[in-house]
Amino acid sequence: MKEGGAPRFLGLDEDDVGPWDVVVLQVPLEVSVSYGEGTELGPKACVEASSQVELHDPILAKELPCGYKILTAEPWSSEAPTLRGQLDSIREYVKGWMNDFQFPLVLGGEHGILLPIVEAIQNHEIVPELSDLTIVQVDAHADLRDELNGERFSHGTVIRRSLELGVGCVIQIGIRAFSAEEGSLIDSDERIHTWFARDLLSTPGGVTKWEEMIASLSEIEGPVWLTFDVDGLDGSLVPSTGTPVPGGLSHWGAVEIIESLFSSEKCKVIGADINEIVPDTEGSLTQFSAALIATKIVACHISELSNIQG
Repeated sequence: MKEGGAPRFLGLDEDDVGPWDVVVLQVPLEVSVSYGEGTELGPKACVEASSQVELHDPILAKELPCGYKILTAEPWSSEAPTLRGQLDSIREYVKGWMNDFQFPLVLGGEHGILLPIVEAIQNHEIVPELSDLTIVQVDAHADLRDELNGERFSHGTVIRRSLELGVGCVIQIGIRAFSAEEGSLIDSDERIHTWFARDLLSTPGGVTKWEEMIASLSEIEGPVWLTFDVDGLDGSLVPSTGTPVPGGLSHWGAVEIIESLFSSEKCKVIGADINEIVPDTEGSLTQFSAALIATKIVACHISELSNIQG
């Protein structure tokens, strides 16, 4: 625990003196939610749940943190009176961690946190232009609307706003809830590559489509940001997220996606966010599912570091 009782990721003792290899950033944004509420409580709940996650991962020779340094940073907060003002504050909060020597893992909060992250990436050493960046999006929803409930910076518009900033490619995995407007954009914008959950997971033929998707991850080139909306998982795994949707990814499917992405020799994952975490009112499955995904991402990054340095 930090001084004052604040939890640390995985319950680890942390060195407060940097530099660090992984920085866990909590962004409890909740402004534009359109159905279920509680994302502002999600990051802390995820960090707390992570203390119950096993430190052993089969891809690592030792238990986490394997001699590497992890920092659970002080959470973001802002009193800005507007959503755009809050997003600007998030951009400044994450910008200092966008560099080539530490891995930012951002816990949210509604999916709208991705837009200021992308804005901050414009200053990243290994992303000369946003057109060089690929966003890999695990999600139930396309998030390609032009506005949602009158708000252009809503969680439901964040991928569209990111493309407007100049992001070169978005690979969507697990999509199963989208509007006609979003479907038209998927069909017409060559920067968007969508793997629909029905094609990936239904039978017959689902296994072949899944294998095709996994193989495609190894063909991504250049810098990658992974954005993982927990409702990309099947609703049975994340029952309290804002809009839990049936027919989503299994835990092991998500693990395979993450491991495949990090093991690719052509791309470099520069950071990740896990969003739409809403703690359960009964039990702890949603935040624990999110903590497992967060731990797998950290383990994959540390495995990559070990291979480079070893």
